Amino acid sequence: MDRRRFLSSTLAASAAVGLKAQEPVRSREYYELRRYHLVSGPQQKLASGFVDDALIPALNRLGIKPVGAFDLYLGPETPALYVLLPSASLDTLVNVESRLNEDEEYQKTGSAFLKAPAKEPAYERMESSLMIAFEGHPKLTPPPVTAQHGSRVFQLRTYESPSNHDHRVKVEMFNSGEFEVFRKAGFWDVFYGDTLVGPRLPNLTYMLSFPDLSELNAKWKAFGSDPDWKKLSGSPRFNFEPIVSNISNLILNPTSYSQI
Repeated sequence: MDRRRFLSSTLAASAAVGLKAQEPVRSREYYELRRYHLVSGPQQKLASGFVDDALIPALNRLGIKPVGAFDLYLGPETPALYVLLPSASLDTLVNVESRLNEDEEYQKTGSAFLKAPAKEPAYERMESSLMIAFEGHPKLTPPPVTAQHGSRVFQLRTYESPSNHDHRVKVEMFNSGEFEVFRKAGFWDVFYGDTLVGPRLPNLTYMLSFPDLSELNAKWKAFGSDPDWKKLSGSPRFNFEPIVSNISNLILNPTSYSQI
């Protein structure tokens, strides 16, 4: 068995852990979240053109859609370009690079980025995380204004937990009503992902959206004052200890070519 097949089968088995055997398994998507670390100048234009003209069309040909592309607006280490790949198939994400290597149109269109010389690299570093969708939100949901290229801003939040047990409890908390509180507060919830492979495990990542950055504080205030949230967060099941030890919080703007 080659490495990719082994990785795919191992991750599939890991993702199945924790599913309730007595309930039918709903189809849950997988997500790869990439972060391209850039420096100001030619790299930004080169990376943007590559994702727009080569990467997203090639991913769509593999059935990976909609693909999100976002510029980091508020957060550490700017500039950075985030790319979100959703897929119903774990195998597709695990083998995406080998399949892209066989795509002649992708190789030709993306040549300037893919074959950038070492003295003038296309990016400084690329980081990637692999996630599985939460049971309570099994598929990515683009904001309702995306199709019309309407105004939208995204908030990407990652919760780290001090132990695997606390991490599972936090995931349970989302599945026990936290999704609904976000929606009542006026957020568009895009995805919720449990990280299978990536840095700083255990953790989960989710993405919210809203029309304008000016609405951010009002929506979080509505979230925090919601009676259902107060009841949920005050439950002994979830407040027995600090189950989240660190939160990273980023504000992203969609690129003109983002499909989310």
